[in-house]
Amino acid sequence: MHWQRAPSDDTDSGWPRRQEDEVEQEPTGARRRLGAELRRLRLNAGLKLEDAARGLRCSASKISRLENGKGVPRPVDVDALLALYGGVEGMEAEMLRRLVAQSRTRGWWEPFTEGLRTERYVLPAPGRYAAVETDATGVDAFDLSVLHGLLQTPDYARAVLAARLPGHDGWEIDQLVHLRRRRHEALTSDPPLRLRSVIDESVLARATGGPSVMADQLDRLLELSRLPNVILLVLPFSAGVQRAHAGRFSVLAIPDELGSDLVHTEGHAGESFLDTARDLETYRRVLADARADALEPEASRALIAHHRDRHRAAAVAAAG
Repeated sequence: MHWQRAPSDDTDSGWPRRQEDEVEQEPTGARRRLGAELRRLRLNAGLKLEDAARGLRCSASKISRLENGKGVPRPVDVDALLALYGGVEGMEAEMLRRLVAQSRTRGWWEPFTEGLRTERYVLPAPGRYAAVETDATGVDAFDLSVLHGLLQTPDYARAVLAARLPGHDGWEIDQLVHLRRRRHEALTSDPPLRLRSVIDESVLARATGGPSVMADQLDRLLELSRLPNVILLVLPFSAGVQRAHAGRFSVLAIPDELGSDLVHTEGHAGESFLDTARDLETYRRVLADARADALEPEASRALIAHHRDRHRAAAVAAAG
């Protein structure tokens, strides 16, 4: 996993940024923002990681984790760093202490993930992606095998999760389904999360959960495609093989004050979050190529409806 800071540009993601006062701070975002501020203050003071570590009588790795937003900050540690760096007072000091408090609160996703068994390659950290998505203002996705979680109906999500987590109990699958349903609220919040997804036609053709479940899922897809903040494009079979077919991924637009944009990938080796300039450029280019060969929104809706009708007919035939 790479967490090197990458320069971001509003035009790279295609989404405008939400202003700072429009972003409700969740723990992950608060930690990343606090870490960025601590790093800025350290550099302004002319100190290296090792200097800060000596001042705090801890390891340099602890300071690095705080600056990268990976550690849960203790108020006493942050106060000691502010005293060491100097020149922090008034509203700035109050803002940093508020970020410390927010960093130590529970994220909305945590009740949905408590007690769930993790799997190294399939479910290493059940709430990690939800935490990062909460920070995002936009998501650009390529869906290769299944639909993006923001698009899934409960029955479709249950079929996907049951297939990927065959050793998990039913209540664990239910919890993860509830987590995905809760994530859907971001699409209709104020301001809403913006989603652009390129969907491989194979995702529409595959009867995930059976033809009835799939028909209902594609009905839902058509509904979501009418939202002003949602753009769904289908990459048809006729487009042939694309670089994007190497695997599903998402590019998340993160407000500048919370850190860099991120690429999220999933595969047999687990999930990764990438944020180097080279990684972001590569995945954006791959997605742009897929988008260029995808159908326009209206033609995409027509193809979704075609597969919906085919699945519906199969469901009726199976029932009769």
